Amino acid sequence: MSDAQLDTAAATLIDITAKVTDDMLIRPTPCAGVDVAGLLGHVVGLSQAFAAAGRKEFGPLTDTPPDPAAYDLPDPWRPAIVGELRALVRAWDDDASWEGMTRAGGVDAPAQILGTIALSEVVLHGWDLARAIGAEYEIDGAIAKTVFDFHHPPRPQEEREGMFGPVVDVPEDAPLMDRLAGLAGRDPFWPHGTLEE
Repeated sequence: MSDAQLDTAAATLIDITAKVTDDMLIRPTPCAGVDVAGLLGHVVGLSQAFAAAGRKEFGPLTDTPPDPAAYDLPDPWRPAIVGELRALVRAWDDDASWEGMTRAGGVDAPAQILGTIALSEVVLHGWDLARAIGAEYEIDGAIAKTVFDFHHPPRPQEEREGMFGPVVDVPEDAPLMDRLAGLAGRDPFWPHGTLEE
């Protein structure tokens, strides 16, 4: 895991966000009960929280447990998402960010772990958003493997939080991103719309 992987994953998510039109905001996503607007609002909130964790600036952003339903989409939302994702990348673009302990969601943990969780969030929600709008999600295989290895083997369901549903069984010979989606409780064959809808 490195800041370069986070930079690439964030850039991919920014590119997908640019394809989202206002009429797509009410579309469902692979995260049960969360529409595109809610997902994008969650991305803003997690970017702020993990940026603060990377800077080791402890306060409300790092001390509050995540609540996916609590995020509102800023207005205007496009520059907010781009700005917060870029701030997230900058916060971890420093060797010191990856050293020692830090905090996110009210939990103290090694910075390496929380930085990898930040990468996981950006990758998985990039996939969620792409599925919701019918766009392709293309991420470097090494980045997908970093996130897959982080989540494998999966934790017991009672210990999984937020947008992690029950593990979905996916064949071992399936593409790595499909297997990662299954680990994270997403159906890799989840029905999705198209950009033309």
